Amino acid sequence: MAKSFKDLSEQEILALAISSEETDARIYADFAAALKADYPGTAQIFKEMEAEEDEHRRKLLEEYRRRFGEHIPLIRREDVKGFVHRKPVWLMRPLGIKTVRRQAEIMETETRRFYERAASKVSDVSTRELLGDLAEAERKHVTLADNLQREYLTPEVEAQEEKAHRRLLVLQIVQPGLAGLMDGSVSTLAPVFAAAFATHSSHAAFVVGLAASVGAGISMAFAEAASDDGSLTGRGKPLLRGIVCGLMTTAGGIGHTLPYLIPEFRTATAIAVVIVAIELLVISWIRKRYMDTPFLRAAFQVIVGGVLVFLVGIWIGSS
Repeated sequence: MAKSFKDLSEQEILALAISSEETDARIYADFAAALKADYPGTAQIFKEMEAEEDEHRRKLLEEYRRRFGEHIPLIRREDVKGFVHRKPVWLMRPLGIKTVRRQAEIMETETRRFYERAASKVSDVSTRELLGDLAEAERKHVTLADNLQREYLTPEVEAQEEKAHRRLLVLQIVQPGLAGLMDGSVSTLAPVFAAAFATHSSHAAFVVGLAASVGAGISMAFAEAASDDGSLTGRGKPLLRGIVCGLMTTAGGIGHTLPYLIPEFRTATAIAVVIVAIELLVISWIRKRYMDTPFLRAAFQVIVGGVLVFLVGIWIGSS
């Protein structure tokens, strides 16, 4: 059962502060270790912030020993109401650069507020002064981070980190999403237009397209999630990749299926053809933007394949 902050004794407040500083230092160390390979400049910033937290803990330990002796009761932030739950770093992998910087900002803000409340609650002058100093130190951590950023994040390092961030985005989001979008947009063309030209019924084409899109989305989601666990390739969590791939596969098929909600067959087919052209151009642009494929080459590869599948669907449906 969590305890209310107002019910803590001064000894418990100091014990909680020591525990919190130790936790924060370890989180910053985890951030630094996780980011070292791809973001060395930012990793160094968190190493410096880890050292700051260790120094705060040392000062708190000295004050605690002066007042209460050597034994420190185990009080953690999750034992006290009002603290934000901090997800363990190992559960947040793969770590994004924006994620850890935002998490660090939240940590510093919460810790500052804790010290401000704690300073107003204790009666010992020396302890109150220390807590007030620590609150001010946490407030200045933003300035410290900015200074460290200027020191370690040179333009060259920032360019390298931006390149690494782009690489991770491509591996973890763009590639599975693009694979799904291509599969959904192209593979569902044949069944949708085969059903449309075989029946000349918008409703039949819509039902077939919906089934093909959802079925392909489920299939691609499982295939992508099972392809690898990301531990060696750096492609991120299988569940996330599977969801992205499955959703984009379904979206790719649904796009040219929705026009068949229009009862008039010819109008629905004309709109569906236009949407197919837009889908293929969007895929070509994504390949140029993130996969460094020249637009004309990407457009040729995607459009030729899409047109062939489209014509096969019409041919089978009309036969």
